[in-house]
Amino acid sequence: MVQINQKEYFDLLEQILNVTSPSGNTETIIQLMEKYLHSANISTYRNNKGGLIATIPGKISEKQRMLTAHVDTLGAMVKEIKANGRLRLDLIGGFTYNSIEGENCVIETSSGKTYTGTILLHQASVHVYKEARTAERNQANMEVRIDEIVKNQEDVKKLGISVGDFVSFYPRVEITPSGFIKSRHLDDKASVAILLLLMKKMTENNIELPYTTNFLLSNNEEIGYGGNSNIPTETIEYMAVDMGAMGDGQSTDEYTVSICVKDGSGPYHYALRKHLVQLAEKHEVPYQLDIYPYYGSDASAAIRSGHDIKHALIGPGIDSSHAYERTHFSSIKATGQLIYHYLLSDLV
Repeated sequence: MVQINQKEYFDLLEQILNVTSPSGNTETIIQLMEKYLHSANISTYRNNKGGLIATIPGKISEKQRMLTAHVDTLGAMVKEIKANGRLRLDLIGGFTYNSIEGENCVIETSSGKTYTGTILLHQASVHVYKEARTAERNQANMEVRIDEIVKNQEDVKKLGISVGDFVSFYPRVEITPSGFIKSRHLDDKASVAILLLLMKKMTENNIELPYTTNFLLSNNEEIGYGGNSNIPTETIEYMAVDMGAMGDGQSTDEYTVSICVKDGSGPYHYALRKHLVQLAEKHEVPYQLDIYPYYGSDASAAIRSGHDIKHALIGPGIDSSHAYERTHFSSIKATGQLIYHYLLSDLV
């Protein structure tokens, strides 16, 4: 059986997390994925949207599987250059301004030049603004303080910064001795690293899959349509590997694989879900069943776009989703084990 090594996994994940890749600006990380997979002798190609598809041939090619994880992350764009030389933002993806207050960031110009900055409330100083504690954290009140000498709009424009430039947040990756990893963008780079390592190790160990399997590293999931195309017509089953959402009323935790039974798009395929549960129980993989009320995946996007497939969603449990996230290696391990056994199983 293929096992995911903790050190190898954390080394790969940290590398991936430190590459900026907000939705709409993912070329650098896609190139990294290509290099990694080609070094493992795994063939890939890109779709027109810029996503990467890797294929591992199986015994049967007339019926196929597809798995997906997304490399794109939350981020922002420059909405306005303010008169005071600071930047107003427009968010990319579904998250709140308060979750990025005080975060350091990188502004990338269209020429490729980068500048650092910090995202702050305009009324941040409690010594000056009476409303510092009560002001709403929204687009009107939040701004980027650029780490350059800029006093007005013209100073900023001279740097080459303009409306539409991408803004990425520092991931702040931290791995603890107890096996936790804390970082932004574990959604969904934690799952990307799982798929990369599984593909590599199965290829190295000459493990033959029963069905040809395509792995899509999608690059537009956070804005809703990363995995809704380029699905081979032979595809019978489509599994999204994405984060499990934690919170009040949720079953998902940081120590098991989460199997989603329903999200904002509706129920996932019942027979395929039961198949995954049977595999987890047979191979003693710790799991939780859960419903994510405000969630959509590449698999649900594929269903919405009209593909005739059986769809599923599993993933490691991630605390504080779309904020400063955390998970534990035991959840990563369980997710990898379930994917491995699923890839070797019969179609539902």
